[in-house]
Amino acid sequence: MSVAAVVLAAGGSARFRKPKQFVLFQGETFIKRIVAAAIEAGCAPVVVVAGEDSAQITSELTRFRVTIAMNPDWQSGLGSSIVVGIRRAMNLAPDVDAVLLLTCDQPFVTAAVITQMIQLRLTSGKPIIASAYAETIGIPALFDRSCFPDLLRLKGDSGAKGIILARPEDVASFDFPSGEIDIDTAVDYEKLDQALTAHPA
Repeated sequence: MSVAAVVLAAGGSARFRKPKQFVLFQGETFIKRIVAAAIEAGCAPVVVVAGEDSAQITSELTRFRVTIAMNPDWQSGLGSSIVVGIRRAMNLAPDVDAVLLLTCDQPFVTAAVITQMIQLRLTSGKPIIASAYAETIGIPALFDRSCFPDLLRLKGDSGAKGIILARPEDVASFDFPSGEIDIDTAVDYEKLDQALTAHPA
């Protein structure tokens, strides 16, 4: 099964007060860590959707085999970035079987996690694999190509979670308690050492 990865990295990190894509964790920036994980897990192509920091993201990822997709409308919200990423992945690999949606700010998403999600797609037969954490489900999430039309209809700040919740019979839940750790603020980042103790990477 061929799986593309779309890394959503176009946000302005307003609550963090600086671009969190380039914050260090265990010696590597968040953006490098998630891209390396996707490549190690065999995802191809890997598309990174960028916004105002596209030049810095491009520079940061020079040693990786990735495609940078600029979202000129990044300020309108996550939905627009998902559309840009899915379209670019489909252009690069028209026959791709599925797309995995990833973000930079979930530091415990590793190649092993991604591999397990892909395996669950194969064993469950479900077209959507969504991560379960903190009594909800969401990203990282894998979508079979049959879901692409729904993803391409997203607008503004509407993310993929609406699609997941609207099609419960099509979803296999991937138990990923560490997924609740995301870095939205400087305080979240400061607490990351504590989180690492509770959720060893």
